[in-house]
Amino acid sequence: MARLFLQDRYQTTTGGVGEGTAMLFEMNALFEEYVGRLTARALAGTGLTVSLQAGRLFCLSAQDSGRALFQTKPDILIRQGGTVTHVIDTKWKRISARIDDPKQGVSQADVYQMMAYAQLYRAPRLTLLYPHHPGLGAEDAVHARYRITGHATTLETASIDVSNGSQMLAKLRGLVIGETNPCLTEAETFNQNAST
Repeated sequence: MARLFLQDRYQTTTGGVGEGTAMLFEMNALFEEYVGRLTARALAGTGLTVSLQAGRLFCLSAQDSGRALFQTKPDILIRQGGTVTHVIDTKWKRISARIDDPKQGVSQADVYQMMAYAQLYRAPRLTLLYPHHPGLGAEDAVHARYRITGHATTLETASIDVSNGSQMLAKLRGLVIGETNPCLTEAETFNQNAST
């Protein structure tokens, strides 16, 4: 099936003109799951715990009934000693370089979502994480940091190059805790974490 798909062919039992098969993936879910699982591996042995689609706190509760409304599900919660220290929300969207747009193509709704996470989870650090592309420069990294008005909370926009998996663990570890060793391969990082 994969060979047929990659060679732009399809299988049919009828003769004549036919229509092909398309395979679609929900890229936002794939990106979120891929980054989430690798973040958990990258932070193994650091004392930080990673929870995917966790938290589940509600934004509102009805005054008359107390019924909770608008449940949140941050993509990645990072905790130290049970306290949320970092919320990462992955977005399968294309952001722009700062020169083109001071907002970098970040949507207002995404910023509002992160502000809700800041209020509910009291995390001092929030990251909107996007896939890296050449228009952002040669390196995937944190592109901008902002302070939420009236709070000490930092919101940053960052990108990660998912097309180059050999350094993903080191890059994610560097993004979260600032430790990077560009010479450390994914296998070496995994072996290093397994030995601690």
